[in-house]
Amino acid sequence: MADEPSWDEIFSDHAAAGAPKSARDAAAHGTDLPLESEVTPSSDTAESSGLSVEAASLPPAEASASSGDRPMTRREARAAQEASDAQRTAAAQLSAVTQAAREADALVTFEELTAGTALDSGGDDAGTGSSTSGGDGGREDPPRRKRRLGLIVGLPLLIIALLGAGVAAYGWINYEDNIREVLGWELENDFEGSGNGEEVVVAVNSGDIGLDIARSLNVAGVTMSFDAFYDLLLAQESDPAFFPGNYSLQKEMSAQSALDALLDPENKVTDRLLITEGTTLPDALEIISETTGIPLAEVQAASEDLEHFGLPSEAVSLEGYLFPATYDLDGGQDPYVVLDLMVDTMIEKLDAAGVAADDRYRILTMAALVQREAGPNTDDFYKISRVFYNRLDQDMLLQSDATVAYGTGNLHTVWTTDAERADASNPYNTYANPGLPVGPIGLPGELAIDSAINPADGDWLFFVPINLATGETVFTTNVDDHEAAAQQLRDWCAESDENGSYC
Repeated sequence: MADEPSWDEIFSDHAAAGAPKSARDAAAHGTDLPLESEVTPSSDTAESSGLSVEAASLPPAEASASSGDRPMTRREARAAQEASDAQRTAAAQLSAVTQAAREADALVTFEELTAGTALDSGGDDAGTGSSTSGGDGGREDPPRRKRRLGLIVGLPLLIIALLGAGVAAYGWINYEDNIREVLGWELENDFEGSGNGEEVVVAVNSGDIGLDIARSLNVAGVTMSFDAFYDLLLAQESDPAFFPGNYSLQKEMSAQSALDALLDPENKVTDRLLITEGTTLPDALEIISETTGIPLAEVQAASEDLEHFGLPSEAVSLEGYLFPATYDLDGGQDPYVVLDLMVDTMIEKLDAAGVAADDRYRILTMAALVQREAGPNTDDFYKISRVFYNRLDQDMLLQSDATVAYGTGNLHTVWTTDAERADASNPYNTYANPGLPVGPIGLPGELAIDSAINPADGDWLFFVPINLATGETVFTTNVDDHEAAAQQLRDWCAESDENGSYC
């Protein structure tokens, strides 16, 4: 296989950018920094066959790509296409008007114009098409002559109007923000009131910052836009204190009402436990404690009693074995009751999927890796699974930054350093150690489990998301195409603060 460039070579102009953003956020939306990007070769793997993935290579939002000869962004390409469509529409309209006029035999010929027949002066006939009165100029023009006169005046005006509309459309598409600023036409970006009555539960995880919460609220349909809530936070005199837990909110809330609701402990849900796909075990234990009121130390201690839960000998913790879902609680459970409920649910899901008891560890480990890497697009789960199986089949290192980061204890990021990727003592380091990591790196859901059992057909060896909000991902078979896709992701991350919050 062709030599691959190192992660640092691909993203050298961003290597010194600010601190990495949270990757767990993307997981909460299914837009976790996929490992395709996390599957990036380190600087000393130029001669090895590795999955060059974004994680470590992706620049923070503050590190924007050079604008000199950067590729056209999706937004710019879309704007150019819309402008072209507007111009073609104007041309089609003009053609239709002209054709209609011809069919009505109403267009004035050059000879008629020069002969003065269209604009009757009232004199004697001067040639074909002149007035039929011979010398009487006081008679009214025939209807056909009036139609011609109207076209002489109206057709140029119509052409000018259509061309003007095309120019206006092009300007609006490309400079809408500037035009709105000049004219004072601001778009609404915030709802009014305290919601529409439709409840939605939003999870605040340990370590979440304003960017994370602003995105979670917008994705859940609570706020109209990311900016509405984030700008409100920036305007506060002091940073609000958010506590981990699940909160009962409503859809279509104003940013201010959403903020007030999150800061009100009365809105914390204590009778329903919500654990989302991709959540890591430490975060799940904290959510359990915050929801039930059971001291965190007791929950953690119970989770370490692996013999009680009957886990396979390969299991190093409960990581991966708690099924992410919403559980109804009665408020009287001890930690073993809650954890037993979640472990039993996971075993039931595996049995229903036809996974043999002695194969649970392998499937959950692959499923957790896919869950961490995939976005919201269902098909991508199966393609990502295929990428990792292809690499395993070809004795290639998985080279997943997400696994490396998990092993270092950095559970909320997929960013890694050269030293971390070179550390073979980390049993989760898939840059230095062959095969799957020592165990799951999160809690996979049903979709991830099914993809680990039934990967798609394909020969891909690389993948990288180019839009972390939508999860749009590019799958490739060679490093050159992968590098081109990685550049698209860098450009996307640099477009806005909202995009950067995913990166």
